Amino acid sequence: MDYPPRVRAVLDRAKADQGDTVLVVAKGERYEGTLMPHHGFSGEDILTVKLPNGYNIGIAVADVESVDVTAKHSPASIERRLPPPTKAKPTVAVLGTGGTIASYVDYRTGAVHPAVTAEELVFSVPELLDICNVRARVIYSIYSENLKPENWQHLARETGKELNGGATGVLIPHGTDTLHFTTAALSFMLRDLTGPVVVVGAQRSSDRPSSDAALNLISAARVGIANLGEVVAVMHGETSDTFGQIHRGTKVRKMHSSRRDAFRSLNATPLGRVLPDGTVDLSERALPRARGPTKVDDALDTNVALVDFYPGQRPTELEAILQGRHGVVIAGTGLGHVSEDLIPVLHRATRDGVAVVMTTQTLQGRVGMRVYDTGRDLLKAGVIEGQDMTPETAYVKLMWVLGHTREHPEVARAMETNVAGEINPRIGLDEFAE
Repeated sequence: MDYPPRVRAVLDRAKADQGDTVLVVAKGERYEGTLMPHHGFSGEDILTVKLPNGYNIGIAVADVESVDVTAKHSPASIERRLPPPTKAKPTVAVLGTGGTIASYVDYRTGAVHPAVTAEELVFSVPELLDICNVRARVIYSIYSENLKPENWQHLARETGKELNGGATGVLIPHGTDTLHFTTAALSFMLRDLTGPVVVVGAQRSSDRPSSDAALNLISAARVGIANLGEVVAVMHGETSDTFGQIHRGTKVRKMHSSRRDAFRSLNATPLGRVLPDGTVDLSERALPRARGPTKVDDALDTNVALVDFYPGQRPTELEAILQGRHGVVIAGTGLGHVSEDLIPVLHRATRDGVAVVMTTQTLQGRVGMRVYDTGRDLLKAGVIEGQDMTPETAYVKLMWVLGHTREHPEVARAMETNVAGEINPRIGLDEFAE
């Protein structure tokens, strides 16, 4: 998008254009940085400069006293290729999916968009090449909210190929918003893992000074060469750059919209940490690498819904959601409850062959449907207890279970059986409380 006339006139006098390094004097203050393009949300009389600290500043044209170009932008680009592998380092496969961790600024809108090559991602954090050989390719380049179950299936198959093709581990850069759905899906679909599958994201893009992308990627690469045979998420352990935290794929959840330490292990403790010196400190609960080969079991029945109960929810609304479904996961209140006028709807659904699984909106703790009348009535109606699974994990697991059977006794038995660390046999009152 070209500059508005008033901005363009100031820049033409200085022979300046986007990408140039400029010194702007406005109201006696000096601002030196990179001249940014105009975008759809810029003011018509605003000149935008990216300062050396990474932040952008908008300067009103009426306040500008002078603009001087201190360095011209060179548009020349050099194609960069990953170096050939060496026997001295293990090889980690990087399967890009997009998201903030692999992003660039679209100056037309001022928004951040996914990068399109794996090389761009790797060379943005060259320290990765000191840790391991990198075999990188892009599987998807989209925001995580646009990923579908079929994308999880494809990603599982590609991950299996990499592990069975000699990769020590697989690193999956991913958008954070649905990262925990993907880790759960891969946890169920991948068996006998010969190496770690590390899903990693960033809360803040690499163009921001507070970006967590570099530390998260470096931490993930170190986990990728560790003795671990699980699907995990690796993200910041706290708001500072002190350590990375390793979360089991079926127990992790995004718990804050913007904090760098947004991810938490629920009804579980993290599997370990990546320390500042690069040490990967794994707990005894972490599963080691299997002898393999890695098996991919990607059968999913995607005709499943995830529903939150809320006060005042009408039976007709729930009936509409259940219409034609093979399964539904309900996030109920407390120990796993819904209002009594919804119970007949669920009873009719289970009688018609719909698998209904109850989880809790509290996230911490487990469903207990034998304590109150409501819970016992739900059990009589054929509702399956979701144990201590998060609603998201139960949703993905139900897809996977229904991909193998729709016989209600078998579905109930499978949903209540621990497959990938998603169910604890018991939880003490304060065991995982924060």
